[in-house]
Parts: sequence; C-alpha cells; structure tokens
Amino acid sequence: MPQSPPRSTVDSLKPFFHPRSVAVIGASRDPQSIGYRLLESLQASRFAGTIIPVNPNAPEIAGLQVIPSLALVSSPVDLAIIAVPPNAVLTVIDDCAAKQVTAAILITAGFAETGGSGTLLEQQLREKVRQHGIRLIGPNCFGLMNLDPAVRLNATYTPIFPPAGRVAIASESGGLGLAVVTAASRLNLGLSSFVSVGNHTDVTVNDLLEYWEQDQTTDVILLYLETIVDPHRFRQIAERVGRKKPIVILKAGRTQAGQSAAGSHTAALATNETAVDALFTQCGVIRTKTLEEFLALATGLSSQRLPQGRRVGILTNSGGPGVVCADGCAAEGLTVPELSKQTQSELARFLPPTAALRNPVDVIGFASEDQHARAVETMLKADEIDALIIVHVSVRARDNGPVAAGIARGISAARKTIGRDKPVYICWMAEGDLERAFVVDGETIPTYPHPEIPARIINRAVAYDAWRRQPTGQAPRYSDVDLSKVNSICANALSERGTGWLTTEETHALLAAMKLPLVKGSVATSADDAVKLAGKMGFPVAVKLASHKILHKTEIGAVRLNLVDEKAVRDAFEKIRSRLARDHKSEAMEGVLVQPMLSGGIEVMVGMTRDPLFGPLLAFGLGGIHVEILGDVQFRVAPLTDRDAAEMVRGIKGYRLLTGYRGQPAADVKALEAVLLRISQLVEEIPEISELDLNPIFALPTGQGCKIVDARIRIEPPRPAV
Repeated sequence: MPQSPPRSTVDSLKPFFHPRSVAVIGASRDPQSIGYRLLESLQASRFAGTIIPVNPNAPEIAGLQVIPSLALVSSPVDLAIIAVPPNAVLTVIDDCAAKQVTAAILITAGFAETGGSGTLLEQQLREKVRQHGIRLIGPNCFGLMNLDPAVRLNATYTPIFPPAGRVAIASESGGLGLAVVTAASRLNLGLSSFVSVGNHTDVTVNDLLEYWEQDQTTDVILLYLETIVDPHRFRQIAERVGRKKPIVILKAGRTQAGQSAAGSHTAALATNETAVDALFTQCGVIRTKTLEEFLALATGLSSQRLPQGRRVGILTNSGGPGVVCADGCAAEGLTVPELSKQTQSELARFLPPTAALRNPVDVIGFASEDQHARAVETMLKADEIDALIIVHVSVRARDNGPVAAGIARGISAARKTIGRDKPVYICWMAEGDLERAFVVDGETIPTYPHPEIPARIINRAVAYDAWRRQPTGQAPRYSDVDLSKVNSICANALSERGTGWLTTEETHALLAAMKLPLVKGSVATSADDAVKLAGKMGFPVAVKLASHKILHKTEIGAVRLNLVDEKAVRDAFEKIRSRLARDHKSEAMEGVLVQPMLSGGIEVMVGMTRDPLFGPLLAFGLGGIHVEILGDVQFRVAPLTDRDAAEMVRGIKGYRLLTGYRGQPAADVKALEAVLLRISQLVEEIPEISELDLNPIFALPTGQGCKIVDARIRIEPPRPAV
C-alpha cells in the first residue's frame, strides 16, 4: 500500500489536543477495566466534544450510547483511544484508516517492551500507521491531557485532572507522569497539556517539542526521558525551541559504569551519560537530578520571570534557616550582597532594633503582618538584588496566616512599582501548613519546603537565560584539508589490517592532511637512523616507541625525553627494543619516533570516541598522564560550533592555567579551538575513525599556536545507524 504524503508535524498533532470527537475503542462496562476508566475520565473532565464508546457487545456504558463498530459511527472521528487486546490492534488501525481517523492513542501494552513476538508486532504496527498516514501515541502508554478550559480533554485512565496553566509535560514513564499529574494540584502547578509517549512507535518527544514550540498556551516544557530518540534531530529541535521556551529534563540512567578497559583516554572517560550531558549542554536544556528538582523548576520557571542577575536578597524570620539559604546560594554560584545603606535605613524604620538588616534580613520570629509586608516591598524595590527568597519558619501556628497575608501584601505593592520584574520564591517551613498556596493578584509565587531549593532554581534559570541570549554558534568547514587523502589512508589500513590503530606514519600523514599542528618527527627503524634523525633535528630530542599495537608507551618505559647527544639516543633505542624483546613483543615495534623537544606551554588533550547512539563525542581537557586521574574534561557532541569549542576550552577547571597563571604567558586559546573544530570536521566526514587521542598538545603562548606531540587513531568499518 502506498504511503500517504507527509503532513507538517504541528498540523498532524492537532487532533490529539483539539479533537471535536473522541472514540473509545474497547470501551467496557467493567468499572475496573481501562476501557471504562477512559470513558469515566473523559466525562469527569467535562470534555467539550463528543464521546463515542465503541463496543460490539454493549448498547450503553456510563450513560452513553455505544456504537458496535467504528464503521457504524455516523459522524467524523478526530481521535481514537484504543484499549483492545494486542492481537486486535492491527485490525483496529485498519478500521481507523477506513473511517479517516488521523490520530490514535494506543493504551494497550504487550509490544516491544515485552520482547519476542511483541517486538515484531510493534514493527508491524509502525509500518501500518505509516502506510495509513495515522499519527499514533503509544503503545503501552498512559494517555494524554489537554487542560485548556475550552477543551478539557482527559484521555487517560486516571480521573485526576490538574489545574490549567502554562507547563507541558511528556513522559516515557506512565507511572512517573501520573506522579507529576497527581502532584500538580498540591504544588499549584498549572499544566497546559500532558502526554505519556509509551513506546514512541510513531509520535516521539521530538514531535511534541515541535508542537509545543507553536502552542500559545505553553511557556515551559518538562520531559521525563529514558532514551533519546534520534539525538541529531533532538539537538536541532531542542536548541531552536529552547531559545523561546525553557526545556527541563529528568533523564533516567545516570549511573552507567564507565568503559574502563577502553583503548583511549577519551573512551575511558566517556559514558552514555557523558554524551547525554554534552548534548543537553549544547541545546540549553536544563537537566535535573531528582523528581523534587524537576517539579521545583516547573513551578519556578512557569510562574516567575527569569532573574536578571545572580544577586539574591533573603528575608527570613529565623537566622539559622536564613544562613542555610545563603550557603545554598553560595554553593550555586549566587551572591548575597550586603544591602545598601539606603535599603537598610528604610528597613530600620519599621523593624525592631534586634532585626538583622544587612542580608539575609532577619525580621525576628514574631514580626507582624505589616512588618512582613513592608520588608518584602522594600527588598523587592532594592536595586542591589535581582531575586528575593523569603524563608518563613512557623513559630506559632496562629502566626502563619498573618505572615502569609503580609508577604502577599508586600509582593502586591512592589509589583505596582519598580519591583514588578523581580522573581520571588518562598520557603515555607510550617508544619501542618505546608499546603499553603501563594497567589497574589493572579500571580503564583512558588513555594518550597527547604531553604536550599530556591537557590538551585535561580542558578539554573540564570544559566538558561545566559545561554539563550548568546548568538547561535556556527560549525565552520575548512577548505584547506585533504579529505580524499584521509579516506585513502583509512581505507588502505582497513584493507590491510582490518579494525585497529593506525601506525605512527599513517597517523602523522592523516593529521597533516587535516592541517593539524603536529610536532615534526620521523620514524627510525634502527639506532643508527635514530641518531641521524636526531642530528638533523638538533638536540635535545625525544625518542618514543612507534607501535600501533602498544598504546600506553609510558607504562613500559618506551618514552625517553631530553636526550642531549648521540649516545643518549642510541641507548634509548636499544633499551626500548630490549624491553619489548623481554616482554616477547618485538613484533609490535615499528621503530621509534624521533621528535625535537618542546619547551614551555601547557599540556592539554583533544579526543574523540563514537557513541553508538549519539555519534562522535569530542573531549577537551588538561593533558599528559593526568587526564584520567584529574578527569578535568569537557565533552560535546559533533558537529562542534565555534561556540561549543570556546565553551569546551573555557569550561575545564584548569582553564586558569591557560590564561597566564602566576606570571606565565597566556596560551593561544584560539589555536586550541581551531584544533577542536578541525577534529570535529574530520570525525564527521570520516565515519571509519572510531577513537582518537591527541595527547599531549602543547598550548604555546598567544600568537604561537599549539603543537600536537603524540596522537593515536583507531579505525573500524562504520557502524550502522541506530
């Protein structure tokens, strides 16, 4: 059957969120069944459209007339919700196609998540919906909600219907999605829509991002992910969407063990989670570690403006929690500046003499409603802060109401003047009163149970705002490289030896073809040749084992440095040869690499390993033998932009060494960025390169470039796309 012509992603998803009629295929009279619960949820949410139960064996369910089959429905059907056994699903999809239903939610489980025949059934399902041009959410999913008051669609099997708001959620876990939906009312978190993607056989998170990009009711996007479907497309979409709306992700699977037996430093340091973090950094995604932080960011970002800086004011009625909050701010890279004399003087007019006025401001435990109101208003008007955290500890239960009223009054007053744009966050530490919601003139003020949480929200919000304000990076393409020669080197090596590491001479030729700044050197196959090469180069020189079979040469004493005369060179050659003979590895010796010694410069490294899902993952860090010990490495997914390269170099903890630390000359950072960008082009163009380490690279003073001292490159036939 020929495939239908593709529709735009946004248009194809509209029937899910704005259906005029919904058919529940598999509707049931059994109150415990999913088919019954779906009808119950649709009715309880007061869905604005028509609900059509489809069941051949029941004339009426839950007060609704039942239609025996989809074909007998007299009116058009925009959305089908399918809850039938797995072996009936393909027939139902054909029925939907015959009825011209273009959107379906498949609740049914028993597909690829079960393995075996379920995987085959899901493949058949994918092929069938693509043939018919039907967009499908699921299978094995919890359903979908649109909280728009004009729609009120609850196409899930929970009757819980959270408040309407500006946050969209997609979850790969139905259970976790249900937890968020359940918590929304308690947290006063308003949702625009919710989607459980299940096995994402057709509709993926990438599709939903494109839909929510255009959705006028959505300001913040939350994603719970266990996998990244099509990372390349995700990067393109998320980076574009993220410039308009923050994307917050809770990604499962952070604890995967590293590949300690890998052949290169880069592969040893890289895990799948390394690639995930790198991708999210490039996209401007806000990644969270816990469900608490996930929900906290949802409330903070959806209800408050982004802070315009890192200066935080803290207002508390108890010194200890105020100090804990200040420590949390410091840990997140925020500042708690001393308030100006003018602000302190204003506070002193109405606060008791025992109040602390510098910041944090401690109004003391029994401050009145009016004192709280005036303190909040004064601090929000202060030019020296960008955000306000209010920390309240309940001293007496009967004080909570007046304090809350005072806080609300202060915010309301400030919002009418110069304090209108500053975000406010409340830490409400009041046992028995933790559910209190703060809504001031229609504005929700996010409330948290612990004083450290607001600092995390502010830090991530400021970092996100800084990311989206930066110009989009560009991925340069160098025209002076000889990619045909690189292809030839790799092809010949694969033909001759198969998968493995390039020889020293092959590696040098490849880097030269990419116009990378390799230290000049030559391979000698005898002690006499080594002495001759050293004489031509000029002493001192370095002599290193040349071998594509032995990778870590320093571990066997096969690197000799600062050789000042012919005897030292001859001795070095013989000792390296003798060591390999003693270890019965003479055949691994191609010779020795003779290079002139470099003086000065900072040792760094550049590397690459291919992730099976994400593709080339590039690394930059401090080099030499300490790279794995220190682990001071930044990763990014190729292709690198000029912005990525600059962030990688500046992102390592050791960057200060490159800026002229303690009187040393600053390193040529631009030259290092150019190496990263050329390597990015190399590994994108040549999929046969599976691992690469340039270590060490000597970063020379500004204007003198950098020099690659040692390099190794592994090749293998390209992996099929995942």
